[in-house]
Amino acid sequence: MPTRTEHTHIAIVGAGFGGIGLAIKLREAGFDDLVVLERAGDLGGTWQANTYPGCACDVPSQLYSYSFAPNPDWSRTYGKQPEILDYLRSVAAKHDVVRHIRFDTELVGARWDEQVSRWRIETSRGQLTADFLISSAGVFAEAKYPSLPGLETFAGTSFHSLHWNHDHDLTGQRVAVIGTGASAVQFVPEIQPKVGQLTVFQRSAPWIVPRMDRRTMALERMLLDHVPLAQKAVRGTWYTLIESFGLVGFVDNRFRHPYELLGRIQLRRQIRDRRLREKVTPDYMIGCKRAIFSDAYLPALDQPNVEVITDPIAEVRPHSIVTWAGEEIPVDTIIYGTGFDPRPSVFDRFIGRKGRSMADLYQQRPQSYLGTAVAEFPNFFATLAPFGAAGNQSAIYMIESQITYIVDALKTVRDNGARRIEVRKHVQDAFLREMSERSASTVWLTGGCTSYYTTTDGGNSGLYPNWSFEYRRRTSKFDAQSYEVTV
Repeated sequence: MPTRTEHTHIAIVGAGFGGIGLAIKLREAGFDDLVVLERAGDLGGTWQANTYPGCACDVPSQLYSYSFAPNPDWSRTYGKQPEILDYLRSVAAKHDVVRHIRFDTELVGARWDEQVSRWRIETSRGQLTADFLISSAGVFAEAKYPSLPGLETFAGTSFHSLHWNHDHDLTGQRVAVIGTGASAVQFVPEIQPKVGQLTVFQRSAPWIVPRMDRRTMALERMLLDHVPLAQKAVRGTWYTLIESFGLVGFVDNRFRHPYELLGRIQLRRQIRDRRLREKVTPDYMIGCKRAIFSDAYLPALDQPNVEVITDPIAEVRPHSIVTWAGEEIPVDTIIYGTGFDPRPSVFDRFIGRKGRSMADLYQQRPQSYLGTAVAEFPNFFATLAPFGAAGNQSAIYMIESQITYIVDALKTVRDNGARRIEVRKHVQDAFLREMSERSASTVWLTGGCTSYYTTTDGGNSGLYPNWSFEYRRRTSKFDAQSYEVTV
């Protein structure tokens, strides 16, 4: 007899902040028939995967945590990777959702079956079907490598920051760091004191603004633990401060000047060498690409064993890197700080009712409705889908808004006895027109740079071009009239 395929009501892909939060809130709403598919051997998403030296969040911990699971015991203003991972583990354990997670289970493919109105899911550990499929696959899950002539000929050790080689001793090594994104800004100060020579290859200088990180005091933690209003006040203060970055992003780029002044003061205070300061001064508006909070990166660049190269790389040789100007720099180790592919490979594996994948649609243009639903994909939701992320707010705030919307949608379906829902194409198209119109004058598109904020043709790659509190209002309740509902 053929083996019967396992069936679950809800399948969630990814056990990071999105997947864990969804599992918790779905269980609170009475949904217990659910599984969370996690390709790694532990939960945590990007905080499980990234273990490079200095890995930390660039959003204050009191805001980069669930509002329903406040933590008064953060040891620093900005949580480091081990502490964030421990927080997620403790929240998952407290809410008893670990039993729903299937570790070491990678999604191989998921195809909508129109005849039975179900998702047919193939994993690395077998098949299952689901009434609803939710993607909480992280947007920073796939390493992005540079395309450079001769890269494959390099005879030394090389690795990406996402796949840090902890067994490789950098002591005394001639190390090349390619890229100056947020990860590089964090690990460069950590490795600089131990390497022999550090060469940083910079394509464009990031805007660096003061981080002002510090250890929290015992009295402070005790106050937050015993006075809930104090913790809400701290969270609200950080929310307001970070939300204010929207003034630069999508209100009027003239608001950039105070923020740029902070960056220029930081540069002058921390870089003594005038020529080096000129090299690391950005030539685009702040906010055009991700501004980075750091008090350690610029001083690390100003050390005797560090050189910043702005000339493009012409080729990589077995023991060196050659620039376009013809300079050959001896190298023992290459570390790629080149960021992530903004379109996760899992997009190729979701196949909708027309036989097209999420990747196929994304190649046409980034698209979704409210960053949670996608036309042609019935009974499908997502966290941080295109236009569900904000450039001026904590990702956790946006994820919680999406969780509220998704849970309310599934409750509505359950209460009405429906078996199939799909966002109406004209509703999604209207939303995308709104996103395009609001994006036209944003600093992301007009600030004079290229980044993962933009598509290859210069459009918005998926940032929500409005206030996060406005987004929360729109996602506070499921709008069933925007969907085709089949009972």
